[in-house]
Amino acid sequence: MRIPVVRTLLSTTLALGALIACATPAPPANAATLAAMPWDSVLARARGQAVVWRMWRGDPSINAFIDGWVAPRVLERYGVTLRAVNGQGNELVDQLTVEQEAGAKDGTASLLWINGETFGALRQRGLLAGPWSHVLPSAAMVDSASPIITRDFEQDPAGYESPWGTVQQALIYDATRTPNPPRSLAELSQWARAHPGRFTYDQSFAGMTLLKGWFYALNGGVATYQGRFDSTKYGAGRDRLFAFLDSLKPFLWRQGTQYPADVAAMHRLFANGEIDFSLSNNQNEAVTKALQGIIPATSRALVLRDGTIANAHYLGIPFNAPSAAGAMVVANFLLSPEAQLEKQRPQVWADGTVLRIATLPAEWRARFDSVVNDPRLVPADTLRLYARPEVSPRYHERLQADWRRMIR
Repeated sequence: MRIPVVRTLLSTTLALGALIACATPAPPANAATLAAMPWDSVLARARGQAVVWRMWRGDPSINAFIDGWVAPRVLERYGVTLRAVNGQGNELVDQLTVEQEAGAKDGTASLLWINGETFGALRQRGLLAGPWSHVLPSAAMVDSASPIITRDFEQDPAGYESPWGTVQQALIYDATRTPNPPRSLAELSQWARAHPGRFTYDQSFAGMTLLKGWFYALNGGVATYQGRFDSTKYGAGRDRLFAFLDSLKPFLWRQGTQYPADVAAMHRLFANGEIDFSLSNNQNEAVTKALQGIIPATSRALVLRDGTIANAHYLGIPFNAPSAAGAMVVANFLLSPEAQLEKQRPQVWADGTVLRIATLPAEWRARFDSVVNDPRLVPADTLRLYARPEVSPRYHERLQADWRRMIR
């Protein structure tokens, strides 16, 4: 039987078309477009993608968790190659601004570790993709009742970032050297005056967060500053705080003529016995750094009864992420009970979870309880009682600038 030439050509063309369609990967899609697709489609598009994650790389424990625990699992399970590189704060904003102005459709990163003023700057300049985080399957387990998690420095994440950890600031002391540490700002002030040269704070983010907590405590509490930035309220509160700092300055380490550069420097002075308190924006760092031998094994954390600042940290996806699907898959994995639990273990990082533990299956609740109830950590109910949320990022920016100009 003779087959018509036209029909043969048509059949061949259709077959080739089908083969090409199967062999050609789906074109890249941004996070907002992916958010409208079924999750299976996101997983399919993520397979084979390489995700560059810009994040703070200053802590070996965090780096080990990302490089040695997270990256192998997202590669094995989802076919996503994850590579973390250094980048934070204004550096992220500046890099993406340059790419935006250059019209770069494919940027240099697909995932960002952000919060607070960085998130605000990225949103304001249209440098983040979204909304997308609400479609992550693991997002259903997030503690949506927590104001610490659902508001990023009072900003609504609005689906443009996904929470993945919480921290609360704490002072660190040595239980053998200081068996009865002060428990309030007033007691701390008295202690510092009675022990000249044994207390200080650093001039980086942690130190300014400590001062911001004191700023709340000396001016009627955090409620005074909730809502939009108020320059009049700020000025009056700053003057009250700075008068307190001026009175304390002669009793600080080196009489306040120098301040440690950062938390790592604080830990070194504390370990060397030059000061009696260190501090950290992670309430569990007294345990993790002791396990690493950086500070004494008898180190403990305390939160002042006046309150200490707690906040969450998030993941964002740039507007020009070349591997948005892979980034969403990584963000979803980091929200899984498995990853959240591993991250919270004191031997790993001790970063707080963003999940609502009470709603997890019994097996996972028991696993989290075994970590949270470590007797070396500050009890969870104490942390909740004294946790104070962040306010507008402008308070932090102004306080830091004015402290450098007027106190340092």
